[in-house]
Amino acid sequence: MGMLSLPRFLSCGKKKDFSFTFEGDTSCTDENLERGNWANKSEYLLSMVGYAVGLGNVWRFPYLAYQNGGGAFLIPYTVMLALTGLPLFFMECSIGQFASQGPVSAWRMLPLFQGVGITMVILSTFVTIYYNVIIAYALYYLFASFQKVLPWSECFSWADELCSKTRIVDDCNTTFNGDIIRANYTFVTANNLTCINGTMTYKPVQFPSAQYWNKVTLQRSSGLDETGRIVWYLALCLLLAWIIVAAALYKGIKSSGKVVYFTALFPYVILLVLLVRGVTLEGALDGIEYYIGTESNITKLMEAEVWKDAATQIFFSLSTGWGGLVALSSYNKFHNNCYADAILVCVINCATSVFAGFAIFSILGHMAFISQRPVPEVVDSGFALAFVAYPEALTQLPVSPLWSFLFFFMLVLLGLDSQFAIVETLTTTIQDINPTIMKKLRGPITLGVCAVLFSFGLVCVTQAGIYWVNLIDHYCAGWGILISGALEVIGIVYIYGGKRFIEDIEMMIGKKSNSFWLWWKMCWFFVTPVLLIAILGWSLSTFSDATYGSIVYPAWGNILGWCMIIFSVIWIPVVAIIKLCQAEGNIFERLVRCCRPAANWGPYLERHRGERYSHMTDPADKLEIPAVSAILYKRR
Repeated sequence: MGMLSLPRFLSCGKKKDFSFTFEGDTSCTDENLERGNWANKSEYLLSMVGYAVGLGNVWRFPYLAYQNGGGAFLIPYTVMLALTGLPLFFMECSIGQFASQGPVSAWRMLPLFQGVGITMVILSTFVTIYYNVIIAYALYYLFASFQKVLPWSECFSWADELCSKTRIVDDCNTTFNGDIIRANYTFVTANNLTCINGTMTYKPVQFPSAQYWNKVTLQRSSGLDETGRIVWYLALCLLLAWIIVAAALYKGIKSSGKVVYFTALFPYVILLVLLVRGVTLEGALDGIEYYIGTESNITKLMEAEVWKDAATQIFFSLSTGWGGLVALSSYNKFHNNCYADAILVCVINCATSVFAGFAIFSILGHMAFISQRPVPEVVDSGFALAFVAYPEALTQLPVSPLWSFLFFFMLVLLGLDSQFAIVETLTTTIQDINPTIMKKLRGPITLGVCAVLFSFGLVCVTQAGIYWVNLIDHYCAGWGILISGALEVIGIVYIYGGKRFIEDIEMMIGKKSNSFWLWWKMCWFFVTPVLLIAILGWSLSTFSDATYGSIVYPAWGNILGWCMIIFSVIWIPVVAIIKLCQAEGNIFERLVRCCRPAANWGPYLERHRGERYSHMTDPADKLEIPAVSAILYKRR
């Protein structure tokens, strides 16, 4: 086709040759016309921050810090960020950007380990099913906040006799007819007696918010065996959550990149508002002291479990090992500075965790002050923090519906950002099958993926739904990801070649000195894989069957959980065996071939390949096992 030169005012930036195409509406700023690129750096960074900063930053880190020594916990947390989190984060960002491929296709670099990418995608699929259910919970509470009186502020008609905002005395020692006796509190009050200080025991009462969560929100059944009916309002909230995700991702990163300007930034505004309000309340300082103040316990650093908790929190908080970082980075332009991006996103993620803790503990401290309880009795994590403890604390504030709306709106936004990235990981994997065709079908594919995942999630909004959510989380969001993360580092550094990998990165960000790479080499070659293997070993040795509070799961439930995790990780050996069977030669030759990069591994665009990848075949070529005699990658 002939080339037409456009006037400068009609061109994108510099005056360039322009050809008419009928491939679709591709932005003239895109470097990769087949896959597309982020419209600008801000959209990429906000998407990465939104993916990394999720619900765990608000409902898990503050509790971990409190439980593991308060301010002292920041020491192992920072050390583990430098030794495990940042090296793995930088590695995954580099892989995706270098190859412009998703988490499965990127393993053309090491065909024997391509099953690791499949494991990442399957685990992400399991997680995205229940993660949107949590967003549905938050949406329900968000809508419930549009009332003059919050429905969990008092023990209304749905409550039982154990519902109370204050502690109820069960019995105590008292003086009766000159003798000290142990008496029921009803007897004490009926006879106008007085309890002796320090002898009172209390009934195991529940806050109204706790009973509202179980009896109204979840309509929770007795266990996994009792499925019950679908809770219709949760099902509608789940549908709404999936509609939001589908709408935001309908055009892939071109649409989600615009949405994250709001969903990634506004939670920080809400956190700041909650913090400012929280620190002005009575008792707020007591809560902060327990979180990161004078109640900090430096001796906790002598306990190995504190360091394990820090490493685990860093690993899962940064969302490494799930494939999402590879998928999002694959839409970067080739010469983007992924090194600076990785450091910036990691620092923002960890700073957000610390910042969120102040907002959480200041209001929990006020709750402890009002209810006349010690702070440790009102502190919790996970669902108990997000849907019981914090909502209860918010009822103590003036104009409580406003604060409740802001809190749950923040949870919805934090969850949606992470959900966008997880679903984008799945659709990117599908698109990589055939980028040219799949790009035209991006909208229908996204709608189809969301519809299927919504149908799978319906079991999680039955009366036994919370047990299913907990079961999937227990088995699929744990050591399976540690396996993929450890194999990722080992495969790239020791088989693909750490030196080759560094040269790949330098093709993108420019040549660096040996001193620049010293830290990264130390982490990639030794520290990071050792720590990941140690955490994996610890996790496996302490792993137990799933429970929800005091409720024990039936045997078939735990068997199903093991089936889910086995189905996820079994692809690692299965794909390795398939690759070996497809290769030619004796077993040693087959192994050597499968440990070499595929012929179509390298930079996606020809102009970025240089001399090192000058003989690379088209990335659309599905050949993934090179001939033994083919020397496709020249080493320096």
